[in-house]
Amino acid sequence: MRNAVESFRPERRNGEAGLAVIHVSVALAAAGMVLLFLMVVAFALPAFLQGGGGGPFSWSWAPGKGEFGILPMVAGSVLMAVLAVVSGWTLGLCLCCWLLAPDRSGKGDVLLRNLVGGMVRVMTAIPTVVYGFAAVFLLTPVIRSGLGGSGFSWLTAAIMLSLLILPTVVLVLQAGLGPRLESVRLAGAAAGLTRLELLWYLVLPSSRSTLISAAVLGFGRAVGDTMLPLMLAGNAPVMPETLLSSLRTLTAHMALVTSNEVGGAAYDSLFMAGLFLLLINGIVSLAIRRMGGRS
Repeated sequence: MRNAVESFRPERRNGEAGLAVIHVSVALAAAGMVLLFLMVVAFALPAFLQGGGGGPFSWSWAPGKGEFGILPMVAGSVLMAVLAVVSGWTLGLCLCCWLLAPDRSGKGDVLLRNLVGGMVRVMTAIPTVVYGFAAVFLLTPVIRSGLGGSGFSWLTAAIMLSLLILPTVVLVLQAGLGPRLESVRLAGAAAGLTRLELLWYLVLPSSRSTLISAAVLGFGRAVGDTMLPLMLAGNAPVMPETLLSSLRTLTAHMALVTSNEVGGAAYDSLFMAGLFLLLINGIVSLAIRRMGGRS
């Protein structure tokens, strides 16, 4: 008995040390996020307090005229991310259902699903700039010749962003829906239901949190990407009139201004753009989770 107690004490001390490490890590992470937000707010104050019609809360970006409005870029980021999430989340859900609940279970079908699933995982490791170069030489000419315009548009960037967030959406959905489907598979088979019917009638209605999490992560990935909007959206600091119009997102705007400005009102507006970016991501995430909680 004494040996058992003595052997338990080191394990208990190790567990307490592990909990202490976890608590310290959580505290450091929370402090880092708070300091980051406070830093952005502090640097954004000069632009926030700027008066006149050419301040950051205007719809005109023309530094030569003293106009530093970033509202067109705010609208561009939201429009771009929403279109990308709507298409990417829908495609991701359909692809996840196909991977989890195939209509056939032959060797060829299993091989195809394994191949597609492996490709989805490989897509997570592809650099964003590769997507951009592929779109410049493949997608942009198709849109230019088929729909008109320059090809560098809201539509082009949104299509590539939907492909960019597709692996994230699929993997999150698989991680959430797969175990639920396996837990009811035997009972469903006894009732004569196929895997697709189980997924549609039982698993999906009870998996709102997983569906919402995939949408939130996809939105964060889309609104925070820089290279694809920078390379494909045309970077016009105006409100788009159609899907073939050019626009500029906050991330692309920050990259462009950083490369040309050091100090001054234009440079100060970057921190306001970063603050807007944080607020957009936070507000949309909270709103989507709130709707999911009410459902």
